[in-house]
Amino acid sequence: MRYFPLFADLAEADVLVVGGGEAAARKVRLLCKTSARITVVAETVTEELRGLAERGAIALLPRAFLARDLHGQRLVYAATGDGVCDGAVSRAAKARGIPVNVIDAPALSTFITPAIVDRDPVTVAIGTEGAAPVLARQIKALLETLLPANLGVLASRARDLRDGVARAVVDPRRRRRFWERLLRGPFRRAVLSGAQNEAGRILAAELEDEHRLTHATPTGRVTLIGCGPGDPDLLTLRAVQRLQEADVLVVDRLVDAKILEYARRDAERVFVGKTPRGPATSQAEINRLIVREAQAGKAVARLKGGDPLIFGRAAEEMSACQAADIPVEVVPGVTAAQACAARVGLPLTLRERIRQFAVVTGASAEGEPDFEWPALLAKDAAFAIYMGIGNAPLLRRQLLSAGADAATPVVIVENGTREGERTIATTLADLTDAVAQHAVVSPAVIFVGLDWAEAGLCRPAFVIVHRRARRPAIERPLERRAANTEALT
Repeated sequence: MRYFPLFADLAEADVLVVGGGEAAARKVRLLCKTSARITVVAETVTEELRGLAERGAIALLPRAFLARDLHGQRLVYAATGDGVCDGAVSRAAKARGIPVNVIDAPALSTFITPAIVDRDPVTVAIGTEGAAPVLARQIKALLETLLPANLGVLASRARDLRDGVARAVVDPRRRRRFWERLLRGPFRRAVLSGAQNEAGRILAAELEDEHRLTHATPTGRVTLIGCGPGDPDLLTLRAVQRLQEADVLVVDRLVDAKILEYARRDAERVFVGKTPRGPATSQAEINRLIVREAQAGKAVARLKGGDPLIFGRAAEEMSACQAADIPVEVVPGVTAAQACAARVGLPLTLRERIRQFAVVTGASAEGEPDFEWPALLAKDAAFAIYMGIGNAPLLRRQLLSAGADAATPVVIVENGTREGERTIATTLADLTDAVAQHAVVSPAVIFVGLDWAEAGLCRPAFVIVHRRARRPAIERPLERRAANTEALT
């Protein structure tokens, strides 16, 4: 992030615009929405700017820019379109420590003006750091359709209620939850529809309920959130909502840092990652942590990679919450097998060919998995192995011993949906060699029995194909001598 977003208070502030053309007029139109004192310096101006000056909305200095024009200014815009003049304004403003924006010249500017969605007093600013203004306008157009035209009425009503609500709901955490209920539920709908009396009745009922709850034993809640394999775009809408509501985030190692951007900045973050064969927070300690925080009345979000109910030890955490009478909710996520298969275009089932698909874990509490290996090898079945990279030699050996064909197709997806994603196509015979040769590390999913050709699809060009070179058979000396003798007779 090069440009730090903020909102400048321009109430009764002096702002200078240098230039009198259409570019300058666009900035003046925007500034006129504030109560700033606007001065325009230009030898010639548009009819629009001249009209604003005649009505007293702006002050107009019909001459060339002078450095003394900068005295007392809060912000400066240079919009002459003349590189020499705009450069002079930029240098003079920077020398005086005054923020300056030169239209279409980020290198000369110390601030930029974002695209704005105006629902006064709600303002949404969209910036691309000058990289793609058209994209910013497209995002603005989308938001214009999503936000009610009278959303500002709701914000104004909330502003009028702030002091009264602060006196009635003293605890900051409870007050935040009160506002979340108020601005998301029936009160919001009543205000936006213009039913002010109904909104007042709802407000009174909410305050009465809050007063009753304030004197009750504080109760929090726990939400187990599936964060998918990594890509934040795969989060569900409910996952984003629960992240926004959480007071405490209890975060697994495989949860991508970008996902935490969806949470409140003031939420407490506790990292409880389990490193394979390395440091780890015990499951018992995690259970105690989420129960303790919820008993303190906090909303706890337990963030897990993939889906909480698939190899996520969700049962243990849910059991701990239920034993402590703490409400617990599970928000499902996209599990790794689905996400990785989708990324590489690999169907998990095929009509008349693959009728069952399983997910198994390649590691156990004892370190080595122990399956009914023949059951995995049914002729109409395929499966995905999670956490199997460390035990790849064992998995290969056990599957071959159980009767698997050495030519069974295997697809390894490493860091699926994340930066550094790789896909390797190989066979069961070459699985161990592929993992070693390509230095595959976790997280990775190993698909067994799936192949693009079998589905009538082309293998993606980015897939690495690994086949171990086979050495030609070497005859033993005695056999070679016998063969030569036979050839001579």
